[in-house]
Amino acid sequence: LQKSLNETFGADKYSEARKEVLTNMFSRPMQMALYFCTGILEDETLFRHYALNVPFYTHFTSPIRRYADIIVHRLLSASLGASSPIKMEKEAIQKQADHCNDRKMASKRVQELSADLFFAIFVRVRA
Repeated sequence: LQKSLNETFGADKYSEARKEVLTNMFSRPMQMALYFCTGILEDETLFRHYALNVPFYTHFTSPIRRYADIIVHRLLSASLGASSPIKMEKEAIQKQADHCNDRKMASKRVQELSADLFFAIFVRVRA
């Protein structure tokens, strides 16, 4: 797909913008990753990472970026015995995960709407 996009859009001053917008539009149908508490889910196949083809997976980045990453760091640290267990029930962790998922989806939707607006303006100006 990327090779096809590169060949299609040439090298004019708008080619990178067109390619970025369309790449974003093409990736929308992909399922978005969700945060969840493993203690809530009974089916361990839901822990699988499809693209990496691994049975158990957790994702986190620097804990200064997102609250979900702070929770993952704390849980991982506790599970490795590097810190004391956190005092949260699994239902409370799932509630936090649900909130993070809601905010992440809202942010993604705003990003998509912004790309749609840019694309509509671009098409109108170029027509």
